[in-house]
Amino acid sequence: MAYFHGVHTSEQATSVLAPVQVAAGLPVIIGTAPVHLAEDGAVNTPVICYSYQEAVSQLGYSKDWASYTLCEAIYSEFQLYAVSPVIFINVLDPAKHKTAVTDSTGHSVSKEKTVTLTDPVILSTLQVKPSAGGAAATAETDYVAAYDDDGNCVITILEDGTLGEAETVYCDYDKVDPSAVTSDDIIGGVGSDGNTTGLELINNVYPMLAQVPGLLLAPGWSEDPEVMAVMVAKASNINGLFKCLVLTDINTAQVKKYADVNMWKNGNNYTGTDQVVCWPMVRQGDDIYHLSTALAGVIGVTDSNNSDVPYKSPSNERLQATGLCLTDGTEVVLGLEQANLLNSQGICTGLNFNGGWKTWGNFTGCYPSNTDVKDMYIAVRRMFNWDAATFILTMWQMVDKPLTKRFVQTVVDTEQIRLNGLVSRGFLLGARVEYREDENPVTDMLNGIFRIHKYFTPPVPAQEIEEIAEYDVDNLQSLFETA
Repeated sequence: MAYFHGVHTSEQATSVLAPVQVAAGLPVIIGTAPVHLAEDGAVNTPVICYSYQEAVSQLGYSKDWASYTLCEAIYSEFQLYAVSPVIFINVLDPAKHKTAVTDSTGHSVSKEKTVTLTDPVILSTLQVKPSAGGAAATAETDYVAAYDDDGNCVITILEDGTLGEAETVYCDYDKVDPSAVTSDDIIGGVGSDGNTTGLELINNVYPMLAQVPGLLLAPGWSEDPEVMAVMVAKASNINGLFKCLVLTDINTAQVKKYADVNMWKNGNNYTGTDQVVCWPMVRQGDDIYHLSTALAGVIGVTDSNNSDVPYKSPSNERLQATGLCLTDGTEVVLGLEQANLLNSQGICTGLNFNGGWKTWGNFTGCYPSNTDVKDMYIAVRRMFNWDAATFILTMWQMVDKPLTKRFVQTVVDTEQIRLNGLVSRGFLLGARVEYREDENPVTDMLNGIFRIHKYFTPPVPAQEIEEIAEYDVDNLQSLFETA
């Protein structure tokens, strides 16, 4: 050591690490959006939105939820349940999913010098002509085209342009065709050009946005068994590290009675551990939502009320709904017995029994064939997923540090202190962390492999509360007592 004369200090790394915060119920929602109406028009890329306005700016918005499935989720998440952030992945690409329109009959110009096209026009392809075979006029010189609040394309004829005296104009254009989007677009993959699309993009969420998915949805698409299977597979191995819960729907166009739901569920293999199966749909006024969409909102609100710790089941929580229905609007009426039957089959539903409309169901799709407590309960499964993500991200900074006694103690103490905090706040019933010699053989340690063993107990939902009442004959003796 070099000679020193005086007083000095040094620092040593803190022996306990601050845990990384992970959003437990962060939804990743994949589907189609009217990006031709958006300022930015995000296609096949995860976009994170914190408000309704931000979502509309990046994805557009339309009340045609059947064609633009993400719009249902945009409205539900931000307007009905007021939760954020939400990550959206739009697969509708106007450059690919389009249809050419040739105008042979013409459109009359109004006295306000406007023409309105109700088709979802791709503005960059629009050609406005004085006759069917005429030369196209020049945008911004002869006319101006823009979308109105209803998504219509409004063409305003400029008086000084070549169309100034025209009473009829002919409009050729390409229009967005949502019907051209197929399940293959939702499933996606990695193309020969290296571009990633569809569900494969869930692996891009953390690298791009530093957010771990908590929920995965595809309203309007998850009722397709092929899409569902890929959703479950992707959600169980995100970036080779994380897991999230998949919210799926049973097809209400095919399954119209509660008695037929279980056969469809099992027949189409909607039985995943990290999967919630929903039936039927919900109505809020004149709007119809997939139950998976509504459940995502309920989960967001429930987590928010519990410090973003997913220990509370989303069952028996307020559902923004005025009824249950099928996709065609047909009302579905479920009593407690019918709703409980669905629950016993691993299906979540809605119930209006006491206190208004509530979500109803605690089990994941694997129930009743799998009764492992960590797998069958939604809340417990989510706690395991959330806890694993928190541990991974907290301890990532320890990777490749020397495997010493201090290293072992830092990992064990950090995790034990974090778990003790969860226990003290009532989120866990108990927890302990052990470094066990039998689980760390010398051969593994020589390869740099280090293990700790964690025991922790999230509470299960109290889904059956029973009072045992008995007539107490001893109290008859009070009749013989004198005043």
